[in-house]
Amino acid sequence: MAKKIDVAEGRAALDAVRAAGAASARPSRTDHATAVRYLLQLLAEKAPGNSVEMRVPPFGAVQVVEGPRHTRGTPPNVVETDADTWIALATGAEHWADAAAAGRIRASGVRSDLSALLPLRP
Repeated sequence: MAKKIDVAEGRAALDAVRAAGAASARPSRTDHATAVRYLLQLLAEKAPGNSVEMRVPPFGAVQVVEGPRHTRGTPPNVVETDADTWIALATGAEHWADAAAAGRIRASGVRSDLSALLPLRP
């Protein structure tokens, strides 16, 4: 991740996304992107490392979890989901197993189950 997101900025974006959801509206693209990147940043802080790549297209990706470092090509441990699912998982609004069973998480590799690291913020 290129730019570190300030805690106040990240929380404000997350609040804006939640408020939009409560009003059955779409959040602004800026708030949506900032909330996703902030939560990815929290994941990277909680589980530093390079053995799993967590992707939330088109907003961001981070490498997390200690283990063998990946340097070229497609990483062996990849998790990918959409922005709404990522926000729900990271905030505890949805459980990993439920999202995975519904096909909203695409995960490959022996280290790709990140359920023990979530939620990031209750």
